[in-house]
Amino acid sequence: MIALLILFHVYFVSFTDKPEKTAPQLSPRAVEQRAKWNIPTDAMDYPVSGMYLNQVRQAGAKVHHVSRWFNGATVEMDSLTAENIAALKFVTGVEMTRDDNDAAVYAPLKNRRRAQANDDFHWTDEQLGTYNLLPLHEAGFEGQGILMAICDGGFYNANTLSCFRQKDLELGHFDLTDDKDDFYGSTGEHGTRCLSVISGIQDSYYSAASKAQYYLMRSEESETESPKEMDNLVAALEKADSLGVNVFSVSLGYAKFDKTEWSLPKSALDGITTRVSRAATIAARKGMLVCVAAGNEGNDENWRTMSVPADADSILTVGAIGTDSIIGKFSSWGPSADGRIKPEVCAVGVAATLINSNETIVQSNGTSYATPLLAGMAASLWSALPNENAMQIRDRIIRSADRYTTPDTKQYGYGIPDAWKAYKMSIPSGVEDVQGNKEQCTKVMENGVLYLMYQGAKYNVQGQRMK
Repeated sequence: MIALLILFHVYFVSFTDKPEKTAPQLSPRAVEQRAKWNIPTDAMDYPVSGMYLNQVRQAGAKVHHVSRWFNGATVEMDSLTAENIAALKFVTGVEMTRDDNDAAVYAPLKNRRRAQANDDFHWTDEQLGTYNLLPLHEAGFEGQGILMAICDGGFYNANTLSCFRQKDLELGHFDLTDDKDDFYGSTGEHGTRCLSVISGIQDSYYSAASKAQYYLMRSEESETESPKEMDNLVAALEKADSLGVNVFSVSLGYAKFDKTEWSLPKSALDGITTRVSRAATIAARKGMLVCVAAGNEGNDENWRTMSVPADADSILTVGAIGTDSIIGKFSSWGPSADGRIKPEVCAVGVAATLINSNETIVQSNGTSYATPLLAGMAASLWSALPNENAMQIRDRIIRSADRYTTPDTKQYGYGIPDAWKAYKMSIPSGVEDVQGNKEQCTKVMENGVLYLMYQGAKYNVQGQRMK
């Protein structure tokens, strides 16, 4: 008897519509915050059709994720099933995102974005002082009342380390991958390290937002590098939105894949080409402050630029500096493909001080660590200004930066924020002020059109407020 090997691959299946008008999939906290900041519910908030999903399952596909924002699902199936599902009248597209036949053949590109630990270090005042966060802490603002999500690849031992002794702050965890490993098991400590700069406390070590509550999310898969991981991250962003997360920190990025034909050209870094970048922008529009690592490709003369979703609009893309305020040579360059300033800001990612999975305090390099430091600063700032929305907090952070009036379009962006300045700066009242304060506005590009962000509101270049 000859055994036939049936190969299953991963696809994103897009649907035509949402015929079932069921309730939005939002937690009470998310609903409350949408109301607080006057963010309307729209079609993206409604669930994907259960009828469509059932027919996809009945056709032989296994559903991994369901995306209400993109009205589709990430599914696993063989090529014949994919053809059959593509022929269904409610399906508009079937896109392969992981080829499990080739995955084992290509050498994994893992650790391409990972920082490496070096010498022990035992002090964090200098790190937090680089963006003047200590006065905000001394005033009692350390992220209390703010809900964060840290999305990464591995949180080894994060559930047992004493440096996260404020146990009530972790509200739960979500694994958006199809890895079989335990969430806190041996898939790596990168996420644990990122978490430590947000929430870790140890002798001579203090983090950026040690009183913020948080969820942990895993979207990075351990064996391969494929576009499916971008859809895992989309699922994480949607989950965070449904939970009412305020600040989302992700130290992952995608441009090169195990299968070279899936790798992205630089022209794709425009904030709209990839689903994951559009998802990051959607999350921002729905009230979340999304912080993304710029990447560690600055030394690669053939690439140098960032990865996705760092190219997304209305987020904070973070570059890496040292405590001497000098940019790391590895920190990825901007601008975005459509000319927007990237990264927007920088934080310490050169010899950043953090705690690893055996509770040793070390220094490591990477925009991976600059990003949670910046996200932690944002959480502490937001705890001091709880009535402001995500775009207002983002606006304060950018306008407080040391290069705000003369931004660098390659590596520094608007520069290094000043947390205390961001907190204390006066915000003029009245939309009429935008006309005379264009230099105080943040520029945002949407679908090729330039807008101005001022006091959390959007204006056209003539100074007229957009609805």
